[in-house]
Amino acid sequence: MKLLVSDPLSEEGLKILAASGIPVDVKPGLSEDELCAVIGEYDGLIIRSGTTVTKKILDAGKNLKVVGRAGVGVDNVDVPYATQKGVLVMNTPSANIISAAEHSLAMIMTLARMIPWAHASVHKGEWKRSKFTGIELYGKTLGIIGVGRVGGEIAKRARSFNMTMIGYDPYLPKDVAESLCVKLTTLEDVLKNSDIMTIHTPLLPETKNMISMPQFKMMKKNALLVNVARGGIVNEDDLYDALKNKVIAGAAFDVFVDEPLKEGSKLIELDNLVMTPHLGASTVEAQEKVSVDIAENVIMYLRDNIIANAINAPRGQLDPALAPYLPLAERLGVTMHQLNGKRPVDKIEVVCSGEIASKNTKMVTLSAMIGVMKNIVGDNVNMVNAESLAKGKNIKVTESKNEDSPVYSNMVTITVTSGKDARTVRGTVFAQTPRLIGIDDYSFEIPMDSDMLFARYHDKPGVIGSVGKILGENNINIGQMTVGRDAKNGTAIMLMGVDHKVPDALIKKISDATGFDETKFIGLVD
Repeated sequence: MKLLVSDPLSEEGLKILAASGIPVDVKPGLSEDELCAVIGEYDGLIIRSGTTVTKKILDAGKNLKVVGRAGVGVDNVDVPYATQKGVLVMNTPSANIISAAEHSLAMIMTLARMIPWAHASVHKGEWKRSKFTGIELYGKTLGIIGVGRVGGEIAKRARSFNMTMIGYDPYLPKDVAESLCVKLTTLEDVLKNSDIMTIHTPLLPETKNMISMPQFKMMKKNALLVNVARGGIVNEDDLYDALKNKVIAGAAFDVFVDEPLKEGSKLIELDNLVMTPHLGASTVEAQEKVSVDIAENVIMYLRDNIIANAINAPRGQLDPALAPYLPLAERLGVTMHQLNGKRPVDKIEVVCSGEIASKNTKMVTLSAMIGVMKNIVGDNVNMVNAESLAKGKNIKVTESKNEDSPVYSNMVTITVTSGKDARTVRGTVFAQTPRLIGIDDYSFEIPMDSDMLFARYHDKPGVIGSVGKILGENNINIGQMTVGRDAKNGTAIMLMGVDHKVPDALIKKISDATGFDETKFIGLVD
């Protein structure tokens, strides 16, 4: 058994590896071809952000069992292919929270007191004090976009500046925000009323380009914007125009779409933009913690077969009989999240019925939680951190079992409560394929192997044909379909398995044309 470290790791992390008794080679800076040439002899690979683990490398890793990423992001690892190859991928999801929060505050202070420009002026031999008159944080309104773990740490520290704090986080319960002295409101209100804004959301399809020119135009002329989260949340072309034309006063960014910045990037021209090279986790403490954490976790897996902080596998051992129910539960959770919309989740209830009720179904419950929360907190939610993330969002999770399942041999039911409303989805597995068999009070059956169009409407002739016609006119093929209804000429629901994603504009067109009570696209295929 051997380990390869292909990126710099702290001395403490290397000491832990050396003490494990597992032979370790440290070879930073290898190219893809160089890594492919040697990876076949190693059982484990530890990386940071410098090494990109591609399909080619995974194919060459004939003995590779685990890739350990010392850090949070796994964008540089082909996780789906690693899963297919049976390679465990680990990360260190909580090691840099404090460092990222402190870097955000440093960026805020830097902007408020115009430090980079004053520093450059003094180095030119100038002494232009009036040119660099800054602002106090005292009494200003701080807008936190994404009041999660990092955003929450910022809120705790910003209280000492006597700032008024408002936040946008559609998935955070009000009482959690209030405990941080943050008033939850809409994104539009945060943009309009904040003097300073700091971004802490994951990069998801729904947050990509979330801040673009329409949002910049909502902001105050003297507003300051900070991003130490992910590149791509802010449209960089619109950022350039907003700063160049003084739509807002200034910005400070640590993350970008292209890292490093492309040569000749026009962002470098701006005299009101502070930029750092992705330093959010670059502190001695964070670097040491991620190194120590990943060293311990990789050794624990290779030596003792204990899984911790896994991206693509649960902790511990899995009963083979339950294996097909993990993807079922996750897809049910994803379906529930998209049916529930952007509302805070108060409670997740998971019920396992039938033969599986006699087994330890904890991993089924965790899979359901992952499905519900993955588009709330981002792809970093996994079997290991799902419970702590749910607790941080003040989401109550219950698990129960019922040995009776009169219709199906096994069934998984998920109920999500948001305020006074609750919705339920039910599923089972046929021939190793997850199948959706019910939503709320409606029963039906459809495989969960494609994206779906969901509609709730008054049952009447011609509805299915109308939807099919609109989809056909837009070159969206229907692969399968099912209908459930409460009574003849009553309320019905329809699900269509579609071969392509249905854009929001087309959803609206279908809804307007049919008068549906509810129309949603449910994305199940990445």
